[in-house]
Amino acid sequence: MKIKYTSRVLLTLFSLCFFLTSCEKEEDMVIDRVESPVLVLIEGTSFQASESVNITTTVYELDKSGILDHTVGVDSIPVSNLALKIKANGMDMGTLTTDASGKVNLTKTWAELGFSSPQKGNAAQLEWSGSYKGQAFTKLSQVQVK
Repeated sequence: MKIKYTSRVLLTLFSLCFFLTSCEKEEDMVIDRVESPVLVLIEGTSFQASESVNITTTVYELDKSGILDHTVGVDSIPVSNLALKIKANGMDMGTLTTDASGKVNLTKTWAELGFSSPQKGNAAQLEWSGSYKGQAFTKLSQVQVK
């Protein structure tokens, strides 16, 4: 009879210890992330091998002041005069500045993107980097041969 109660008590203590130790807060597990200060939209992702690559990128600041009001919502404000540094497959493609409507146009040949004789399926990885209100951001995209 004593063994039966002793095993129950030990099992209860073990379970209690297990649950108490599993409730510890672990600070090292948290990954610091900062959201992008802008929304970057990219138009033009695939082109024929015979034509040049023409990509239009629009940069918006999101005004979230009306997020709790369903009649207002989130407003997209074009960001003008923002310098964007562009890289293709790690090669510097230059810096473009957004116009009054927040747009930039990148026009390159496939050779400039690193494909002297482009074949269907060839793809270039593009990086659009800048800094807005003191916070750096990078948008990744891809353009490929149809």
